[in-house]
Amino acid sequence: MRPFLFWIDRLNSWIGKLFSWLILTLTVVTAYSVIARYVFRVPLDWSVDSSYIMYGTFIMMGGAYTLSRNGHVRGDMFHRSLPVRAQAALDLALYFLFFIPGVLALVWYGFDFAADSWSIQEKSSVTTVGTPIYLFKAVIPVAGILLLLQGIAEIIRCIQALRTGAWPERLADVEETESKLTKESQL
Repeated sequence: MRPFLFWIDRLNSWIGKLFSWLILTLTVVTAYSVIARYVFRVPLDWSVDSSYIMYGTFIMMGGAYTLSRNGHVRGDMFHRSLPVRAQAALDLALYFLFFIPGVLALVWYGFDFAADSWSIQEKSSVTTVGTPIYLFKAVIPVAGILLLLQGIAEIIRCIQALRTGAWPERLADVEETESKLTKESQL
């Protein structure tokens, strides 16, 4: 089971790191747009569309990566004080009650949303440029599928933690800030 879980983690890690480059691209586009607008007095309508497309793509494609790193924000003030089996049981219940139905809805309706957009070759109405946005809308079901795949891996981890009383290892975990500060203060 461990190789399967690590394969999912690696896939989402690779995709997350690939799409993280959109932040650099977004920064360059935004800087170029600001310079063009305020220095050369030439507004760039296309930069508005491309900025929200890049940012939205980055956020959607980063969801599964963040879940693979156990990095999503949660109200864990109570969660972390629970024993591992109780944490796993709570997480498992929440995955089945909220995560799976929500992600399935995202994939299901995302496919419809993207298919409609592709069928009419939808263009942005935010600016006069008419930037094609059907490619952007295709990201929605893809991100949902990756999130669902990572969610399955997390459910398997919860089941293993329920059986063993210890969380199975991951490729990498996000370390809590207070843990880092505690380690640094002990040095």
